[in-house]
Amino acid sequence: MKYLKQFGIILLVTCIGELIRYFVPLPIPGSIYGLVLMFVLLCAHVIKLEDVRAGAGFLIEIMPVMFIPAAVGLMDSWTDVKPILVPMIVIPIVTTVIVMAVTGIVAQKIIEGGKH
Repeated sequence: MKYLKQFGIILLVTCIGELIRYFVPLPIPGSIYGLVLMFVLLCAHVIKLEDVRAGAGFLIEIMPVMFIPAAVGLMDSWTDVKPILVPMIVIPIVTTVIVMAVTGIVAQKIIEGGKH
């Protein structure tokens, strides 16, 4: 029963996020609105962390299962993906390294700036 209540709270906040997306004409997914709303509700102590901790933990544990449909869709469109496979692999790796490097440099500059 505990999980059912926690899933209900998470689902309710997600649905409210989708409603916000419907009424706010910005190109932001409803899931992002729901995530921000959940964050605000947790910070404001409207929802206690213990009211959603176990349910959220379970959802995080089963998250890899959620990628199966995307992987099957990718396999289904293999003929379209095959010609661009190398760029699809290289671009995320290169951009991740660039983002990590820039983040590290900026963090170092901020830390060094605070020491003077």
